[in-house]
Amino acid sequence: MASDGTATKVGHGLAKVLGIKLHYRNPQGLDDVSRGESVYSVSSADTYVEQEPSTWEWIRSVTPTGRGLLHWAYHLFPFVHWIGRYNLQWLYGDLVAGITVGCVVVPQSMAYAKLAELAPEFGLYSSFMGVLIYWFFATSKDITIGPVAVMSTVTGNVVNRVKESNPEFESHVVASSLAVICGCVITAIGLARAGWIVDFISLAAISAFMTGSAINIAVGQVPALMGITGFSNREATYKVFINILKNLGGTQRDAAMGLTALTFLYLIRFACNYGARRMPNRSKMFFFLSTLRTAFIILLYTLISFLVNRNHRSRSARRFAILGDVPRGFQHAAVPTVNIPFIKAYAGDIPVSIIVLLIEHIAIAKSFGRVNNYTIDASQELVAIGVTNLLGPFLGAYPATGSFSRTAIKSKAGVRTPFAGVITAVVVLLAIYALPAVFFYIPNAALSAVIIHAVGDLITPPNTVYQFWRINPLEVVIFFLGVIVTIFSNIENGIYTTVSVSLAVLLVRVVKAQGRFMGKVKVRSAVGDQFGQGDTRYRDVPLETKKDEDASRTIFLPLEHNDGSNPQVEPQSPYPGIFIYRFSEGYNYPNANHYLDYMVQTIFKQTRRTNPHSYPKMGDRPWNEPGPKPGREEEYSDRPTLKAIILDFSSVNNVDITSVQNLIDVRNQLDKYAAPDRVDWHLACINNRWTKRALTSAGFGFPTPSGDSSRWKPIFSVAEIGGKSSAAAAAENRENEGEINKQLSGDEEGGFGQEKADAAGKADEVSSDTTDFKQTIASSKAYGFQTKVAAVHGLNRPLFHVDLTSALQSAVSNIERRAGDEPRGVGTKEGL
Repeated sequence: MASDGTATKVGHGLAKVLGIKLHYRNPQGLDDVSRGESVYSVSSADTYVEQEPSTWEWIRSVTPTGRGLLHWAYHLFPFVHWIGRYNLQWLYGDLVAGITVGCVVVPQSMAYAKLAELAPEFGLYSSFMGVLIYWFFATSKDITIGPVAVMSTVTGNVVNRVKESNPEFESHVVASSLAVICGCVITAIGLARAGWIVDFISLAAISAFMTGSAINIAVGQVPALMGITGFSNREATYKVFINILKNLGGTQRDAAMGLTALTFLYLIRFACNYGARRMPNRSKMFFFLSTLRTAFIILLYTLISFLVNRNHRSRSARRFAILGDVPRGFQHAAVPTVNIPFIKAYAGDIPVSIIVLLIEHIAIAKSFGRVNNYTIDASQELVAIGVTNLLGPFLGAYPATGSFSRTAIKSKAGVRTPFAGVITAVVVLLAIYALPAVFFYIPNAALSAVIIHAVGDLITPPNTVYQFWRINPLEVVIFFLGVIVTIFSNIENGIYTTVSVSLAVLLVRVVKAQGRFMGKVKVRSAVGDQFGQGDTRYRDVPLETKKDEDASRTIFLPLEHNDGSNPQVEPQSPYPGIFIYRFSEGYNYPNANHYLDYMVQTIFKQTRRTNPHSYPKMGDRPWNEPGPKPGREEEYSDRPTLKAIILDFSSVNNVDITSVQNLIDVRNQLDKYAAPDRVDWHLACINNRWTKRALTSAGFGFPTPSGDSSRWKPIFSVAEIGGKSSAAAAAENRENEGEINKQLSGDEEGGFGQEKADAAGKADEVSSDTTDFKQTIASSKAYGFQTKVAAVHGLNRPLFHVDLTSALQSAVSNIERRAGDEPRGVGTKEGL
């Protein structure tokens, strides 16, 4: 304690030397508690002085503790939370889902590897490592990590650009290096628990990215589907489409394989969906038939290809393009090459690669989490993606993330835990070692059909776009802008466009946030569930059965009715010269000027200067306030003078130096405008202690010092804190009394006379207690009660209020008190 006192003295001495005013927030020089403790008797109320938060308190709150580090480490491996309760029923569900996804991922991964400009085995490596590693870190049971169409296309673009400038770099080495770098960055973000960064990417941006990418990929696969050659399918989508039309005459036999495979894929899905609707009791069977359609088509067309090409294995003799040799096992396992030349070669593509990995995975995980009633941890999911892409390249994998189509299949197949990924990994491992000879005959056109069929589900349907329009037309413009840029440029530019435009719109909304002037309306609750729906029985029903004033309540609505409230309900001005102003979307440095400029302009329009002769000469007036012409009186004399401003901070969480300084400047400006009177500033609904500290540092929270401070009357909101005579106890007594009476009235048979007598005695006692309580309420002199109460907010900040009603009561009461009148219609009991 002695050391604390010494430190305090040293600190005060240093502040004095530096000219720092430690007590400038106490302009009246009064003790914190003495400002308000005379308002009501301390014998019936607990005094409460609100303490300001300190810097050391904040440091302690953000400094990790040993317990916090253990908690962080424990949640880094979510599988330990449930693996101990694993059972046979869960295993059955995981087996079915894992095998089903494995049958889908094998052909898809080889097809996606071609999009990445890699050999098909690299798709298998990425699939194996994705499903094997993810379950250790997963918070979603449905997600399947592996090669996806969009990320494979982005990787292919990166590989092509690097190969153009550095032909000596091998494609798979570039792809693995990119995966390691992206994995490092994403793992760091996840370990720092900064998964919230993904929330800056809007749904409109994600939908535009998915739709534009799907169109880009589908059009790019048409040449392989039809055997058309002679141009690059990596150009802008519109150019590829034009080249397809120009070269339709060069269609090869591949079209017979590709077009029929694509047709069969859609026919099987349509037939299964139709059968599930017609025979709901067999919907599960139709689901699995539909899910396995990809594997079935690949096997069917592989058989056809084998029969056609078994005697034409050489490349020049093949009847149509086939996959070719796929090595058995992990032939490309090695330490990834990550060095400065590699990183420089694709440094510009790292941001877009990270964005694609993040938004596709997190969007899918959140969507299926909501559908299946669980919540994912975005930061932990980033750890899972990052570690997968860090370790996968050691076996030859390229960047992988969550797959929408395989996740949907896994979810519908009845997956129970993330362990299903291990089952899928076993299936992929069997394919890597047992099926390479079969893969040789897979037609490239059939793989293109699989890709087109898969990405078709990523296109946002028109009905969804219409719903976007109903919600926010501006975001539909962003959606179409992203799709158009993707089609006429590339996927990378489409992503940058939608993300940047979405962030720009967000900033504009923050900067141009519009404050609202509020008026008061007295309302009552209307009884009748069909009120206002055309039923004449309720048109003339009184709004309340009670006729006393307590049956109504006061609410506050925008004066301009820009909240959609009924224009026939006219909000009244709170009080002549009092303005209630609500911040609609936070209050920080970007929007502080916009908020306060509108507030000041409106106040000037609706009030007049308190002292019209404050400028004795015309030359004393400022240029922007010239006043009336010579010989004429000041206009607008019927307007009230400015007396008080009530700020609603319900939507404000934090403030900063700029926003608080703007408030100080406006306060000084309005004090000059209202001189010689002063303007009271009441602040309601502040929900952050640091915001209170910032505002009190600027002199808000207590009355402005003046010579008549003795005529200021503090009013506080108080609440009961329990006790035998509290309202809660009285309500409980009434409830008990009603229950006892119900039991007494229900006993119609004899033999319970003594119990009835005892119950009646208890009821009389309860009734007596209730009567005594009502008498106590009626005879109270201070606040109409003698129960124990406590101030809701600190007595040292009397102009911080719990709600707008209490703020208005305090403002009106003190204005009338200064005017020498007794308060009319304004009570001093708040919160009762």
